[in-house]
Amino acid sequence: MKKILVIHGPNLNLLGQREKDIYGQITLEQINAQLTKLAEENKVELNILQSNHEGDIVDSIGKAKSDGMHAILINPAAYTHTSVAIRDAIAAIDIPTVEVHLSNIYAREEFRHKSLIAPVSYGQVSGFGVDSYLLGLKATIRLIK
Repeated sequence: MKKILVIHGPNLNLLGQREKDIYGQITLEQINAQLTKLAEENKVELNILQSNHEGDIVDSIGKAKSDGMHAILINPAAYTHTSVAIRDAIAAIDIPTVEVHLSNIYAREEFRHKSLIAPVSYGQVSGFGVDSYLLGLKATIRLIK
């Protein structure tokens, strides 16, 4: 069975509580449930990680291949705009990666308009709330099937 590593970056554990006007009412647990259902329907396995720590995310990306992952679906959250380390970890591995965001990062503050992750990803889906994750997972599944 194909395996996909799903990474949720910093503060996504606070979904449903924080900035509901931007991120909506959905919780991370609800997003994970929808992703898991879609994965099961497509006969792929998910390994889901949420971390507020850049090093944990870098370590997970670095060992993804040896852990048997075939692809990565990542919402790097605030690290999208700041983490050369996460960008370099993705570039260093030979695993397709898709970047997702709940909000449209290009319609927000200027500093959010630059993604360090997009150039090393197969694609990016943003601005569709939970559907960004679901569309991103569908694209990821297509990449590995």
